[in-house]
Amino acid sequence: MTVTPTPYQVTDRNLALELVRVTEAAAVAASAWTGRGKKNEADGAAVEAMRRAFDTVAINGTVVIGEGEMDEAPMLFIGEHVGAGGPAMDIAVDPLEGTNLCAKNLPNALTVVALAEEGHFLHAPDIYMDKIVVGPDLPENVVDLDASVEANLKALAKAKDKDIRDLMLCTLDRPRHEEIIGRARAMGARVTLLSDGDVAAAIAACLENNEVDIYLGSGGAPEGVLAAAAVRCVHGQMQGRLLFEDESQITRAKEMNPGADPSRKLDLTDIASGDVLFSATGVTGGTLLRGITQSNGWTITHSLVMRSKSGTLRFVEGHHDYSTKTWR
Repeated sequence: MTVTPTPYQVTDRNLALELVRVTEAAAVAASAWTGRGKKNEADGAAVEAMRRAFDTVAINGTVVIGEGEMDEAPMLFIGEHVGAGGPAMDIAVDPLEGTNLCAKNLPNALTVVALAEEGHFLHAPDIYMDKIVVGPDLPENVVDLDASVEANLKALAKAKDKDIRDLMLCTLDRPRHEEIIGRARAMGARVTLLSDGDVAAAIAACLENNEVDIYLGSGGAPEGVLAAAAVRCVHGQMQGRLLFEDESQITRAKEMNPGADPSRKLDLTDIASGDVLFSATGVTGGTLLRGITQSNGWTITHSLVMRSKSGTLRFVEGHHDYSTKTWR
């Protein structure tokens, strides 16, 4: 007996590859500004290319994590509808994660997109989020956002059958993280510091071929949603909590997520749930992906596309003749 896949399953599989085309377009556009010291121009090029590429994707998409509010961004703003028609999907985007990295030609600049069924992404305002991420195949809740650095490192070392001195903690290189860095090093753990780009760091904590064992610290809440989408796809663990500076931010969070306590600790599925698709393309080379290169008239891209339902990770190398791209 032959079983015919449902249209929804076929659509899902096609969407994964369509997402790669979207992040590829943004990465190639941003790469024209690599090393030129102009982060706003690089970001603008990525935004425009990503928005145009979405016109070919068979979804009825709504941007829930984007470039800001409608009056702050000309396109890919929160609430904007994109796509060529199809299933209703929520979209989280960072057209250029690491604008400074691109401008200075430093590692780990990425273009990032995630999709989920409608209503399955946390609607996060542009504020900070505390985050903790570890990889798959570990006891449930092996680390906890409310536990001390020392307790988390001890529990993780035990679960991974490692000495604490062999653990690598990753965090953003910010003054607010000096206590985390100092306490981790006092325990004997190694620390790797990032200038920008915590989505890539969260993914790195979940992949076997990377040195990072745990990502910890505060970064952008929108980036936290994208990180959660990726962590879902690789079956890692993540917790988060929104951080507020004033009452207006609390009010905005309540408006975006009615009925929810905005200050609650968020489990992974509070941030990204359901069937999630994720794609990232490297702009500059880094620990996760190689950057854009040119060879014999071809533009070469390196991307990662993942899906939570299947747990499949695909590393995609694309060779593009951009003279044929109608959306360029």
